[in-house]
Amino acid sequence: MSSPKKTMPSAAPPAVSMADLARELGVSMTTISRALSNHHSIGAATKQRVLKLAKKLNYQPNHLAAALRKGQSRLLGVVVPYIEGKFFPSVIQGIEQAASKAGFSVIVCQSHEDVQLERRNVETLLNAQVAGVLVSLARNTQEFHHFDKVRQRGVPLVFFDRIPPTEQVNSVVLNDREGAFQATRHLLEQGCRRVAHLAGPQHLNIYRHRRQGYLDALAAYSIVPDEDLIITSDMTTEDGAGATRQLLALPEPIDGIFAAGDSAILGALQVLKAQSIRVPQEVALAGFSNEGFTAITEPQLTSVDQRCEEMGQAAVRLFLELAAAPDAPFVQRQVVLQPELFVRESSRQGAPLS
Repeated sequence: MSSPKKTMPSAAPPAVSMADLARELGVSMTTISRALSNHHSIGAATKQRVLKLAKKLNYQPNHLAAALRKGQSRLLGVVVPYIEGKFFPSVIQGIEQAASKAGFSVIVCQSHEDVQLERRNVETLLNAQVAGVLVSLARNTQEFHHFDKVRQRGVPLVFFDRIPPTEQVNSVVLNDREGAFQATRHLLEQGCRRVAHLAGPQHLNIYRHRRQGYLDALAAYSIVPDEDLIITSDMTTEDGAGATRQLLALPEPIDGIFAAGDSAILGALQVLKAQSIRVPQEVALAGFSNEGFTAITEPQLTSVDQRCEEMGQAAVRLFLELAAAPDAPFVQRQVVLQPELFVRESSRQGAPLS
């Protein structure tokens, strides 16, 4: 007995193009294009024939292709280091909300923390003739010539979060120094006196400012910084774990850790728990970014919130300001958002000191 035949799903019919309409009617693509856009140079009879055939064949106009032929688009290009965790996805969500409201679509590229890929991302977006470019730098970006072409083409360029160390850029940033100050001060208010800092790469503005905020808080409590308590890394969970093991090997014990990123403070928590060191009773912890996992660890992790969606929305608003005045002389614009410290179980040791 023969087996029943398997029915293969039928392929969707190919999209009808203007070239198909032109071939069917024996006219040029220019005639088709002008008829579809109701151009005055095309007679009523021809317009009617074109529209009738377009409806019959279910022709759908390619607005992006049309915009690119005119050298313009309603596309906004975004380059981020990665789209894992909470921060960058939430920023992108804010960008998409504000862009959509303004009539723009968004193209997102990831640099994967690689400046070479970041350069290719920028080139790709320019080839797509985006109306603007929003960028957060890769971890290893230390020269910025690949952004010159964006400016030379007159495309509005806005940096956010991670920005170049120059006054000649428009940007949206968090007050990272204040956020770090709040987190470190909170640990000191709980009675900590040997607070370590897990720092990120210092060529990046966010980590440089967070380190300074940590030092500011120590100074406010007349505590002299101990360089042995400041460990710089790439801020991964493994880095945080390794740094914590290094800190625990010091002759004088630490009683607090402030990390410039939540992945690093998660690594610290893992090591402390593995060595049966109580958090926060023996070592209090605070991180930065308010990632989703900070509210579900045991204990929950204190962290600084970065106002992610607000940052994305502000970046789009700044782009729209720049796009509205393309010939205006350059004047640096920087939007600074204020952080918020979310205090959780990992740092609550008692009442603030007087």
